[in-house]
Amino acid sequence: MSLKKQAAIGLVWTFAQQFGNQLIGFIISVVLARILMPKEFGLIGMIAVFVAVGNALLHGGLTKSLIRGENLDNRDYSTVFYFNLLASILVYTFIYFLAPFIADFYGHSVLTEIVRVYCLTFIISGLSAVQLARLTKKMDFKTQTIIAIPAAIIGGIVGVVLAIYGFGVWSLVWSSLVTAAASSIQLWIYSSWYPAFCFDRKKFRTHFNYGYKLTLSELLDRVFKNIFLIAIGKYFSATQVGLYTRAETMNQLPVKNISRALDKVTFPLFVSIQNDDERLKRVYKKIMQMVVFLVTPILVFLAILAEPVFRFLFTEKWLPAVPYFQILCVTGILYPLHSYNLDVLNVKGRSDLFLKLEVVKKVVILITLVITIPFGIIALLYGQVAISVIAFFINAHYTGRYIKYTALQQLVDVLPSILLALVAGSIVYSVDSFGLMEQADILRIIISGLSGLLFYILMAYVLKFNSFLELSQLLRKNDSGY
Repeated sequence: MSLKKQAAIGLVWTFAQQFGNQLIGFIISVVLARILMPKEFGLIGMIAVFVAVGNALLHGGLTKSLIRGENLDNRDYSTVFYFNLLASILVYTFIYFLAPFIADFYGHSVLTEIVRVYCLTFIISGLSAVQLARLTKKMDFKTQTIIAIPAAIIGGIVGVVLAIYGFGVWSLVWSSLVTAAASSIQLWIYSSWYPAFCFDRKKFRTHFNYGYKLTLSELLDRVFKNIFLIAIGKYFSATQVGLYTRAETMNQLPVKNISRALDKVTFPLFVSIQNDDERLKRVYKKIMQMVVFLVTPILVFLAILAEPVFRFLFTEKWLPAVPYFQILCVTGILYPLHSYNLDVLNVKGRSDLFLKLEVVKKVVILITLVITIPFGIIALLYGQVAISVIAFFINAHYTGRYIKYTALQQLVDVLPSILLALVAGSIVYSVDSFGLMEQADILRIIISGLSGLLFYILMAYVLKFNSFLELSQLLRKNDSGY
């Protein structure tokens, strides 16, 4: 099977998983948002950084080392399995005793029990992290899809039922726990691998030497991605945290579906051609253009139609989140530009440089946070946009060094899609503003959105955008190689 055919099949199943998961999760979140109040989502948002840290330890460097490694045997997988399991138990124990201090920090005593129960997901996920890494290494996204969607449905049903019966924030906690458990159980059932009773110190050092830098980088990244939630939770109300998390979730919806779905395929794909710089550059360029081509119009249209979208989906109580969401849409567009640059460093084995870059960017985040906090949440959000721009140029500098693809070249390659999305966005705005303002929200969304989408697709076809043509070829499963 050619590389392109393998990538196409991987994309189909990965998108099925992402869209299936996100569609299910989105429907459930809409139902929960209509039942629960922003404050209850805000309480979960306050502990997001601790959940993120635990997940970084489980799905960070050592599992990435397994995906990247060659000629692995059962001792490699078993060694990483036992380390991950031990790490998850230790991290959970630490957070268990830290929980009262977390509650005191935010001034919400209920967080003590929420943290202790919610973070059990660390141990549950730790039991199946290696099985998941093996499936990713084999690019077996079909099995991952078969596992992920039922888990999301089961967890979602539990959350909705509990919310209906008045469990409030605990409906969100138990929904996450049940989802994690259902996923972990299925990974053991569907996986053809089980750990042996062995721990190879030599193999551990090999994976640890590569992986610990990525793990530290991932920890820094997760902490600082959630540092705005920490700041909002500390200096503002739980309701404002809930509004922010709703805006961020909506912003990440297309990014998760498209960019992250591709990322699960692209990392093993990049690894397979890591020694051919010219080919790596060519594949990287096509994937980045495709992601921007898909993500940008969705975020532009959603930003323009944010008010009717939020009112229709979540009711009036969530309208204060609209300006948060509109600003965050800019960071969503920039996300693939700086994210994929980091993959190049990973496949080149430069996890040390990856870590150094993360430290530099986190210093930038801290400075931005200190400057913007006194001016309120809106200033914090604009600070996030500035950070995304700076992160892109920092990451792209080293991509230019390794595969001769500079930041300026990357911007030139994605600029046509961004400009076309903005023009299509003006169509959406015009149709909505001059003909539909008095109509029902659902009509405004459908008619205005379709007008912009049809214009975007038509112009991409007429202008023969490379990303449009590449996407068409992938969908047709063309078997010609890269």
